[in-house]
Amino acid sequence: MEYKLGEIEMKFAELIWNNEPLASGELAKLCDKELHWKKSTTYTILRRLCDRGLFRNEGGIVTSLVTKEEFLAKQSEQFVENTFQGSLPRFLAAFTSERKLSDREVEELKKIIEENRG
Repeated sequence: MEYKLGEIEMKFAELIWNNEPLASGELAKLCDKELHWKKSTTYTILRRLCDRGLFRNEGGIVTSLVTKEEFLAKQSEQFVENTFQGSLPRFLAAFTSERKLSDREVEELKKIIEENRG
């Protein structure tokens, strides 16, 4: 699955993640209020994201198949893979070339590395 959403699809996904489980009719009302979408637009985008395996609309109830955290983690992995040939050190070198890390950030990174050392 490709973990990439356009800006509008991401706003739509956020509405689902923040309000699930919710009835598809309620989702349409929420999208009308928040995104100014017609009901047909909501159902078209919902169907698209269900087909991509992110959400499920079963019995008129919309739920996620992938949590927001899982989605963002996979999206980050794909970015590093596609842009830096999967090299996390190359990504960090590029990220910090224009911006220095604070002492707090360095400590947080050290902790993450220690917790995930294989």
